[in-house]
Amino acid sequence: MMIVFLATFAIFLLVVLGMSLGYLVKRKTLQGSCGGISALGLEKVCNCPEPCDARKKRIAREAQRQQNRIL
Repeated sequence: MMIVFLATFAIFLLVVLGMSLGYLVKRKTLQGSCGGISALGLEKVCNCPEPCDARKKRIAREAQRQQNRIL
């Protein structure tokens, strides 16, 4: 049982190492093959014309964080 665990862990470790090397060499992030949400003709996750109150609050908090950020 321990041999199976160690073999699985080693395979996952090799996959992560391969992906990180690919990123370091190409400087390109991982992306899906189907094109994501833009393939559906949507520009954002929520296709509502007006964002809800909770989303407006999150957007305002993020804008506030960006203003207070020290570079």
